[in-house]
Formats: sequence, structure tokens, C-alpha cells
Amino acid sequence: MTMTVSRLGHLGDGVIAQDGGDLFAPFTLPGEVVSGDPNGDRLENVRITTPSADRITPVCRHFKQCGGCQVQHASASFVEDWKARIVESALAAQGINVRVEQVFTAPPSSRRRARFAGRRTKKSAMIGFHRTASDQLVEVPDCKVLAPAILAALPMLRDVTARFASRKGVLGLQVTDTTTGLDIDITGAEISTPVDIAALIQIVQQANVARVSNNGEMLATFTDPKIFWDGIAVTPVAGGFLQATPEAEAALIEFVKAATKGAKRILDLFAGAGTFALPMSKQAEVEAYELDLRSIAAMDAAWRQAKGVRNLNAKVRDLFRAPLDIKELAGFDAAIIDPARAGASAQMAELAASQIPVIASISCNPVTFARDARILIDGGYTLEKLQVIDQFRWSSHVELAARFTKRHMSG
Repeated sequence: MTMTVSRLGHLGDGVIAQDGGDLFAPFTLPGEVVSGDPNGDRLENVRITTPSADRITPVCRHFKQCGGCQVQHASASFVEDWKARIVESALAAQGINVRVEQVFTAPPSSRRRARFAGRRTKKSAMIGFHRTASDQLVEVPDCKVLAPAILAALPMLRDVTARFASRKGVLGLQVTDTTTGLDIDITGAEISTPVDIAALIQIVQQANVARVSNNGEMLATFTDPKIFWDGIAVTPVAGGFLQATPEAEAALIEFVKAATKGAKRILDLFAGAGTFALPMSKQAEVEAYELDLRSIAAMDAAWRQAKGVRNLNAKVRDLFRAPLDIKELAGFDAAIIDPARAGASAQMAELAASQIPVIASISCNPVTFARDARILIDGGYTLEKLQVIDQFRWSSHVELAARFTKRHMSG
């Protein structure tokens, strides 16, 4: 029996509408006529009878195996439109009818940060990603997403795993490609004795490594890892958060700069190590809040060494438990907010009640963004500009940036 795919779900599976409930068909596209073996709400052993005009040949031989990409079989224009519709649908569910103005897509081979799993084998070790919903590792030596410097380091990471992974355990290996070399943070390994550290140093010297850490604690620094935000050099936190691609990061910074243009005093909430606070300090005084003390220290050190910047006051605060209240929000010309996937409804409620003229909101979750946008709009803000920043190319992940203005102050 053949069936027709009606749409693409938000996780990248084709959706076949049926009377008994939707049937999900992986790696299919809307309009395609397919057949297969239903198993619960999944269609297995999918066969494409009539392909979509948007179907293309995947660029990576690991596609469908590693679980990292969901839509390599779809054209770039289709994926961009699909991600825009995901954002618009999430907002529509909150009664907000706004169109995405633009979609920025990061180029292939640009992912500068990856977290690998490492497991010992009888003869050596494996480094790779897990299959979807599985503990099975898939090696990805020809990945078309990762930066070349990370792919070149896979043999070295395999040697680290062979030396330090337990026979039954799995190592976590977070690798970041910085301007001065790779920054590696290892989890799941006991690396504490001088013999261990010496062995680790001998292994990582095979590659262009700037720093190696264990659970965020520095073990060896050959040169300080450096990234640049609008020309300001920053030493990232070991194992800490960083935008996935420099191209998308630059697009986000440019969006925020344009959104807050003319502001003399800017507030940055969930500031991290200063992705936005540091560039904004070139054009305004900035007050930045972040929970992680190490990120605050990295931001402050970068600001103190930068030239041509104004005052940046970085403070430690848990904005989930203790959001800035309306009195603390007074006097700012613009606010930037970039929370985690859960959003920041408590802080948004305080912002909604404030008189801050402009809010630049960054989100990696369209659903919680839409919920928080509803709070701002109900508080008197207008969603003025909306852009998708697709830094997780070929995946179902969606990132976005938005500009809100207080209605009686707009224009």
C-alpha cells in the first residue's frame, strides 16, 4: 500500500496523516508517495515511489547513520523555508502572526565545536556520534558538518580514548576549534597522576592543541585558546558554551548590533562569556549578567585587554531564580537576552513591565521563544523583526533572533 507524505514534522520526519493518527516516515519529504512497514507510529523500511522535486543526493556518506543530520536529502531552499515555517507556527500557536524576514544558513564544514563519544575496543578505540535513540557509536571521518581541524584530530582523540577510557565506560570529548588551536575537554576519565598527565600531553602533541582539560579543570596549556568577537580576543571557558559556528555567531552579533543601534546603555542577560556584551561595549556602556563565574571572569579579562571599548560591568546572578526586577531594569536603552532552551519566562515578565525601548531576543527553541514573546507583547511590546539563524545545517535544530520595541516608543 502506498501513502502520501503531507508535511515535514519539526524533528525532520515526514508526516503521513491517517484516521488512526499520524504516521512518521524518516527521510521523506512532503508530496512524496511512499510505502513501508508500519510499526506503531513509525513507518519502517521506507521506499520512495514518487520522489519530491526538493529531494537531493545527500553530501555525506554518514547520513542516516550518525544521527547528527536529519534533512540532508532536502534542497537548501526547502530546508530554509521549513525552518522559517517552524518558527512562524510556534508563534501562531500563541496568537502571534509574524513572518520570518530572512534565513541565514551556516556553510558546510564550519562547525567549530563538537562533543564526541569515545569507547575502547578489543584492538583500539572508536570515536564518533551516537545513532539516533541508540548507544551505538558511528565513526564520522568524512563528516561534512565539522570543521577540517576537528576531523584531522580524530586519530589523536582515538589514542586518548584507547589510553584513558575504561573497558565499559564511554569518554566525552568536547573539541573546539579556536584561532590558536584545539581546545579539548575530557569527561569520564580519571586523569590525575603525573604519569597520566604526561601520557596525555604526549598524545595530544600529535595535533594542533592549544589546551586540554579534564571536567573543565585545565591539565595543560600549550598556548591560550582564542576566539574573536568583533575583533575582541577571548579565552573561552574549558568545556563551556560557545556558538556552534563562527559564521552564525557573526550573523547573530550583527543582528544585535543593528537592533540596539543608538543605545547608550545596554543590558545583556544570560551573557555567557560575552558573545554580545563585548562587541556591544564598543558602542555603549554594558551591564552583563551570567550565572557561571568562569564565564564572567573570561568576559572581564577580555574586556580589560580590549581597545576602544566603553565600560562593561559583568555580574554573577541566577536570572531564573532572581530575575532583574522593574527597578533594576530602569535606565537602560536596550536589552539583550539569550537564555537556554527552557526560555526565561520570569525574566521576560519583568522586561514586559519595564520601559526599555528595545529588546533583542536570541533563542534556540521556537516554542519557548513564542511563549516568552507572548509575555512581551502582552506587556506592550511589538515583535518588529524576526530572523532565523541556521547554524546547525541539515539538522532539525532552529535558532532565531528577534527585535521587540515598546509600542508607545516605537519609531
